[in-house]
Amino acid sequence: MHDARRQKGGATPANSNTRLSTGLVQRAPARLAPTPAPTPTNSNTRMSLGLGRPLAESGAAPWPLASRTPAIAESRMRERMVERLHAEGIRDKRVLAAMLRMPRHMFVDEALASRAYENAALPIGYGQTISQPRIVARMIATARNGRELGRVLEVGTGCGYQAAVLAGVAREVYSIERVRPLHEQASARLRMLRLPQVRLILGDGTRGLPAFAPFDAIIVAAAGLHVPQALLAQLALSGRLVAPEGGAEQRLVVVERVAAERFVRTELEAVRFVPLQTGVQL
Repeated sequence: MHDARRQKGGATPANSNTRLSTGLVQRAPARLAPTPAPTPTNSNTRMSLGLGRPLAESGAAPWPLASRTPAIAESRMRERMVERLHAEGIRDKRVLAAMLRMPRHMFVDEALASRAYENAALPIGYGQTISQPRIVARMIATARNGRELGRVLEVGTGCGYQAAVLAGVAREVYSIERVRPLHEQASARLRMLRLPQVRLILGDGTRGLPAFAPFDAIIVAAAGLHVPQALLAQLALSGRLVAPEGGAEQRLVVVERVAAERFVRTELEAVRFVPLQTGVQL
């Protein structure tokens, strides 16, 4: 879960060979290209992208919190959010369409509903946050890399928003949360939104879900000092893991499984997430 308020730049890359000891790990010869420079956009962007209708208009179950914001105003705020993401370099139409459809205000506290479509991390309780929309889009688009995704694992369900967006780009989504109240709240939200392809699990995300592996993509929504070996072992061949990595200084990293025992690790931009923790909090 990304914490925009504490973001720092200039994190020092760590030695990937000490962090990823399983198999042969090599650095990519160069970092992945950053997202393209922002380009002007306007109200016609959503139409030209053909992103479809918001979920609230597509036959999903009604949600009690929808009354917080008038439906038309909320829909326009969501459209503006997606237009900003496009202008900031997010080009994956599947990801943008999924975010256009998903009502983010339903995943935050009522007192923060008016800020739901800002590019800001917001508190959700228990020391956790809902990540910035741009970080959600960036991580999912990077994990997808233009591919069709079958089975995806998310570590850190939080409020359930990222799992809900993933449901728009993957056939099966498995999401693990270690904090029981957050797990229960997210489960209630996703039931109301009728997303049967999403399965939420209460457990220790650092262990992954070996019974359901391999995964085409794994997204970790909290930062550890290194990527857990158990998660790497559960990547499918050509699968991608996207995670923040580090302590006081963090970077977003991508690890791709290019052979049975060989992984390529690439560093992206500086980020700031809550710490990755083990165990289950009841």
